[in-house]
Amino acid sequence: MNDIGLIGLGVMGRNLVLNIEDNGYSVSVFNHTSSKTQDFVNNEGKGHNFSGFCDIEDFVNSLERPRKIILMIKPGEPVDSVIGQLLPYIEEGDLIMDCGNTHFPDTTRRMDELKENGILYLGVGVSGGESGALNGPSIMPGGSREAYGLVEDMLVKIAANTEDGRCCSYVGDGAAGHFVKMIHNGIEYGMMQAISEAYDIMRKVLKLSSEEIAKEFEMWNEGELSSYLMEISYKIMNFKDDETNKPIVDVILDKAGQKGTGKWTAQVALDLGIPAPSLSTAVESREISFFKEDRRNLSNMISKYDIEAFSDRENLLKELENALLFTNFMLFSQGIWVISEASKVYNFNIDISEVLRIWKGGCIIRAEMLDFFREILAEDNENINLLNNEKSLTFLMGKVNSIKYISNIAMDYYVPTFAFHTALDYFYSMVEENLPANLIQAQRDFFGAHTYNRIDKEGVFHTCWE
Repeated sequence: MNDIGLIGLGVMGRNLVLNIEDNGYSVSVFNHTSSKTQDFVNNEGKGHNFSGFCDIEDFVNSLERPRKIILMIKPGEPVDSVIGQLLPYIEEGDLIMDCGNTHFPDTTRRMDELKENGILYLGVGVSGGESGALNGPSIMPGGSREAYGLVEDMLVKIAANTEDGRCCSYVGDGAAGHFVKMIHNGIEYGMMQAISEAYDIMRKVLKLSSEEIAKEFEMWNEGELSSYLMEISYKIMNFKDDETNKPIVDVILDKAGQKGTGKWTAQVALDLGIPAPSLSTAVESREISFFKEDRRNLSNMISKYDIEAFSDRENLLKELENALLFTNFMLFSQGIWVISEASKVYNFNIDISEVLRIWKGGCIIRAEMLDFFREILAEDNENINLLNNEKSLTFLMGKVNSIKYISNIAMDYYVPTFAFHTALDYFYSMVEENLPANLIQAQRDFFGAHTYNRIDKEGVFHTCWE
């Protein structure tokens, strides 16, 4: 009998199962396309402790009880379909783990449905891409403590390792694991957008080549901006296309795709009433990128005055580095605030500092800044947006002139910088006592009798405006 089973032998599934077996576990594998199962067992899995199955009943019966089954398949209907195929053969006390990017309400629903049959269920966020799956990802399991206890040793063993320990920890109750992974992806969208804006300024304002940008990114990665995304960005800038021998980034079409997690992050922030404009605008930027023909046509219809390359290169690059640090802080600030509010509303009981710890290794948004955020939370774990701290404000005020400078330069050169502008406006809004929402409330009361509160006395008021 094998220790664990995995369904779904795509790239992530194959690499994850190789990681599991390499850590001493015997594994049963199944894929809805039988040829893929056989290919895996006869190639990557040859000589290792794998058993391949083409029949779902045989697959289930090959596992020791209580059975532990990992799903590494596309979210949505495919997950419900596979669970339906498993139900006739699994028993009370068995465990299903969904390790895909599932929308957290689906995880909540499945947990409730399976609980009626005594089946345990974990929603597990897994970050790190194909390399992380093989060599050690960041793992974010959510569900019951009982369910996590069945696989804790295995998940901890296969996770990435840092000086602060393995990058796997029980995240919280219910769909907490998939929720945290969703926000992780929302922050990831924002960080990618901000880096791309820095790249755009370098090439359009400073007229730098891809190789020159790569050198700057590499230097940034050695300092406070050190992160996985910065690391891969300088490697991308240096990579040459085999066909043209040009930097490959120069021949890639500027239409960015998405798979839904960024959009879900923006939606849930709105649902919870938590401001997360930097996370939302990263999604909108990708949506704009998709309309390539419209952008090309409009670009030819207007006259952008030509400006010579910016002369003070070194100063602009330093200001740009600070602007990116400022923006990254705001991305994490907003994401952490959304997680904190969701934890209360959905009773997830999430330890934010522990989430930041397991993001330090293996995952896509691992960054030097995470230690700074944990330090801030250690001083006050109720500081849900990281801003209410002297260290935070000193850090941000030391960089606010940089992001103002970069935003103005970008506007002069017709360079769109959604992430930078939004981060700055978010900060300005959060540190401003008097916003113009009083006029909005007056407008609402004028046309819809929506009422308003006053600053000088308690109560709810309405004015007869005409």
